[in-house]
Amino acid sequence: MNYKVTFFFVIAFVLILQSCTQKAEQVNTFMVATWTGADIAETEDEWRSKLEDFSSNGLSDLFLSANPEETERVVSYASEYEINIHAWVWTLNRPGDSTAAEHPEWYAVNRNGDNSYDYRAYVNYYQWLSPFSPGAREYIKSTMQKYAEIPGLASVHLDYVRYVDVILGADLQPKYDLVQDRQFPEYDYGYHPIAREGFKELFGVDPMEMEHPELSMEWLQYRLNAVTTLVNEISEIVHEQDKLLTAAVFPFPEMSRQMVRQDWASWNLDIALPMLYQNFYRQNLEWIKFSAEQGVREAHGRFNIVAGLYIPSLTPDELRTAIQKAKEGGAKGISVFDVNALSDEHWAVLKKIDN
Repeated sequence: MNYKVTFFFVIAFVLILQSCTQKAEQVNTFMVATWTGADIAETEDEWRSKLEDFSSNGLSDLFLSANPEETERVVSYASEYEINIHAWVWTLNRPGDSTAAEHPEWYAVNRNGDNSYDYRAYVNYYQWLSPFSPGAREYIKSTMQKYAEIPGLASVHLDYVRYVDVILGADLQPKYDLVQDRQFPEYDYGYHPIAREGFKELFGVDPMEMEHPELSMEWLQYRLNAVTTLVNEISEIVHEQDKLLTAAVFPFPEMSRQMVRQDWASWNLDIALPMLYQNFYRQNLEWIKFSAEQGVREAHGRFNIVAGLYIPSLTPDELRTAIQKAKEGGAKGISVFDVNALSDEHWAVLKKIDN
């Protein structure tokens, strides 16, 4: 055998092994992370100062909401501070998206027939694309491709990858003067014309013509599948670029399916970050352990669970307890929302986390 060819294959094997080892370390080391927007810094000096401060206080990962160009810039700085940067991207909820706005047929439709571009459920920034629209799907995937191509990026991190909340958390309903004791049509989404046509081809009935479509298990699963296939297509794109796929999701799989039509246990993820914001649901800190356990159980070892914690509802002592509960539930890390809510005392708790 030619020695040059042999040498080439040896070097290639070593590089692949190093890459796999680095990815495994990212997944298996206890993650201490936070979500943030790009507005926390502007200049290179400001970013370097932030990153150095985060790293010295125990942060290992940063979920950053920024355009691809800004994200790539921050990634280039972060390597010097041992912080992994993840591209935090809003997926199906695309408020103010000028490209999507040119295609009203891309938007989600509720049981009343209202288009999400015009009818904003709950809040004005709810403008949801439909996972049944081919145009919307291709647009979303092309966006993820841009992020996945960023050199050195740790993961593409999906958020709002679901439908509009058909049921809000117990603590949120009073804020909108609501009592959601059933599924109201204005919040029940997934009735895009393409979805209705496809379902009728399979089962012989238009969901709009059902007496209670919200109670149909077939119609629920049909809508769940549309988001799942989109995520799994994104997964292929991201993994082709040797990046991880992560996602911010609702607290545990069954809750997610019922409240926001999100079957994240079926997704091809590397890490799921369930948002275990106990105060939204009027729950105690023990609920964090319970929720993490459900996610771990349904993940079946295919991906890790990292617990999302809501800092405004946690004192430093409660944060310490919440982290312990997440660990007891099988979580492989925590991510806090958001970095601006962290006091010096909160940072001190994060710095002392034992891996």
